[in-house]
Amino acid sequence: MKRLYFFTILTVLLTSFAVFPQIRPVTTADTSASESPVPENLPETVEVEYQGGIFGFSEKEKGTLRFDVINERLVFTSPEGKERFSIPYEAIRVVYPSQRKVRSGTGRAVGAIPLPGASIAGLFMKKKKNYLVLHYEDRLVEVEGVANFLVDTSELLTGAIHAIGQNAEMTRRGDSYIRQRSP
Repeated sequence: MKRLYFFTILTVLLTSFAVFPQIRPVTTADTSASESPVPENLPETVEVEYQGGIFGFSEKEKGTLRFDVINERLVFTSPEGKERFSIPYEAIRVVYPSQRKVRSGTGRAVGAIPLPGASIAGLFMKKKKNYLVLHYEDRLVEVEGVANFLVDTSELLTGAIHAIGQNAEMTRRGDSYIRQRSP
């Protein structure tokens, strides 16, 4: 009788691991449905914090990205309104969003409390940071670079990416825009 129970339990356990996948019919995915919709009213300026990547401008600073459609360039201005640098639209190769989760200031403070388990609670206190990443080509020195801008909200980030992509007449790929190299 013990053998019967043993073999029954063994059979149930072994058959539970033998899962066979079902055959699914091949479908063509509609790529336009997976892409996020383009916002209707694109922003003219976006408040950002420059993180680095432009040659000659290594310090982080807050400012504004302005889409200069007339002169076909992206302009970063300081809070005083002074133009710091600009990137021509034709020099932009790729623009895409990036998101990073970091421990918030509260999480770091809670993690430093000398109580058992406080550091674990501090690990769970995270916030998302949204970055606009811009690959460009500097034709003066024949070098490619990557500029990063910290944007407050994801809505502003998607609006800025769509504005840059449409103003620069780039090709959309997912949630980013690319410029294909000419042969």
